[in-house]
Amino acid sequence: QVQLVESGGGLVQPGGSLRLSCTTSGFILDDYAITWFRQAPGKERREGVSCTSSVGNSKYYVDGVKARFTISRNAAKKTVYLQMDKLQPEDTAVYYCARASTKECPVLTWAPYVYHDWGQGTMVTVSS
Repeated sequence: QVQLVESGGGLVQPGGSLRLSCTTSGFILDDYAITWFRQAPGKERREGVSCTSSVGNSKYYVDGVKARFTISRNAAKKTVYLQMDKLQPEDTAVYYCARASTKECPVLTWAPYVYHDWGQGTMVTVSS
């Protein structure tokens, strides 16, 4: 069955870096766009962070993470990465990866209801 497993979260000081991984199974990664979301503590809504198209030729970022976060994918490892640099306390959240139903990032890229397959999340805490 379709599975997405996030890893790489942890505690980091402001200005530090982390690389999150979304390891997939049960489908061909090259056939689907993948999006990273995050949900901050106490907030109900999941916020879109970054999306990569199926072969990585199109990548999108929300304004708050542009120039700090980089999304990439390795088809051979069936994994999508989110490199996060210059982390700030407001980046603290549970980070999730989600599989789109299309090769391109969905028109409503940042709408969680568009995605039906999710990982369990990995916690990122940015604090001194």
